[in-house]
Amino acid sequence: QAEGLRLHLSSRSSTGYKLVRKGEGCNAGRFRVEYKARGQTIWLGDFDSAVEAAVAYARAVGEAPEPQAPTVATESEGLQLHLSDKNSTGYKGVVKDQGRFR
Repeated sequence: QAEGLRLHLSSRSSTGYKLVRKGEGCNAGRFRVEYKARGQTIWLGDFDSAVEAAVAYARAVGEAPEPQAPTVATESEGLQLHLSDKNSTGYKGVVKDQGRFR
């Protein structure tokens, strides 16, 4: 959270924020944010910090949704198993790969 806004976090981005990336060339050391809306690229600018860029993105598209607490399905072998509606296996962190679960 920054400036009262819930920022869009991303574990896939090296900056830690959704669609915020490090600048290149003459913008090295700065942080750029741009996104697509209705087929058009919207450039929000280059910023001195990743947080500033993430704030600009949150202002442009709205705050990130409130994080949901994981739903505990059951316990097995002393471990809590968490349900996930974003995963075809139905469990958070479990994937099926070539007929096996990992």
